[in-house]
Amino acid sequence: MKFGVVVFPGSNCDRDMYDALKEDLGQDVTMLWHKDKDLSKFNTEDCIILPGGFSYGDYLRCGAIARFSPMMQSVIEFANAGGKVFGVCNGFQILCESHLLPGALLRNGHQQFVCKNVFITNESGKPYKIPVAHGEGRFYADEKTLDQLESNDQVIFYYCDEKGKITAEANPNASTRNIAGICNEGRNVFGMMPHPERACSAVLGNTDGQEIIRNLLMAAQLVG
Repeated sequence: MKFGVVVFPGSNCDRDMYDALKEDLGQDVTMLWHKDKDLSKFNTEDCIILPGGFSYGDYLRCGAIARFSPMMQSVIEFANAGGKVFGVCNGFQILCESHLLPGALLRNGHQQFVCKNVFITNESGKPYKIPVAHGEGRFYADEKTLDQLESNDQVIFYYCDEKGKITAEANPNASTRNIAGICNEGRNVFGMMPHPERACSAVLGNTDGQEIIRNLLMAAQLVG
């Protein structure tokens, strides 16, 4: 099992993700340049990760230009063949722009960049403290799509308070229905706005991100 972390011009969380996977989780990780397109060393049991940052300066829309990079053309083919893809923050935006995930990430409801620790939860109801850092992290989709996401259990994380309760007050960006992360119907493509890779080291006083990454990878049958 291998991981590839794509580096776009403007990526600033690629090294954080690399270190979290390699140093904190003990995984085999390779950095992938956006102008390259060769994924022949990866198979569908492996995972390609799109990290956070400001790919191509966020021109046009966040992730809009990255979607057309040579590497993303290969990543789209990889995902459509069943390969695992995980996008965080700007990576989530790129996945939506690439139509590998439904919906869109819009400018935060309060029209300001937000950078702080928040709490998110999944079907377990357990709260995880994970940092967010984004200006356009408000997930949006039409009502039909939202209903489908929830009925198919494709919402993988909701914003919540420190007790795990999903409330409007706990929502840092006015994301629709408090959605913080989703997956596709095939459950091989995952996207989330919070940064679990920034909460993987005991030195930082928070390792909740380790559990989130492990759980996602186990759900995708990457880690037994």
